[in-house]
Amino acid sequence: VQLQASGGGLVQPGGSLRLSCAASGSTLDRYAIGWFRQAPGKEREGVSSISRSDGSTYYADSVKGRFTISSDNAVRTVYLQMDNLKPEDTAVYYCAASLGDPVPEQDFNVAEYYTYWGHGTQVTVSS
Repeated sequence: VQLQASGGGLVQPGGSLRLSCAASGSTLDRYAIGWFRQAPGKEREGVSSISRSDGSTYYADSVKGRFTISSDNAVRTVYLQMDNLKPEDTAVYYCAASLGDPVPEQDFNVAEYYTYWGHGTQVTVSS
């Protein structure tokens, strides 16, 4: 499966963006999808995940209540709706896929759990 993240951009604090992770080469039926982000000088951070088999979703504490992950298998796309954005959300956002579905909660933010990665999309939150 090939993944392509899109939807990033420049937004003011308090604003919203919706990121998309489009899959090609395969449907999403077999994969759990995770979103990660990496800010300059910081380690990659797991943000959220969604599992196809049971619909379970997980979020990092830093984004709970502000971000929502969802999937539309008809168009092979997973979305990350980001509301009430903060400057500390500024990062390159990546989506990744794992055949290990459902994702165990303790692994949702572990980069090594995911096998397939797309190119990132830049999100900048600034006034």
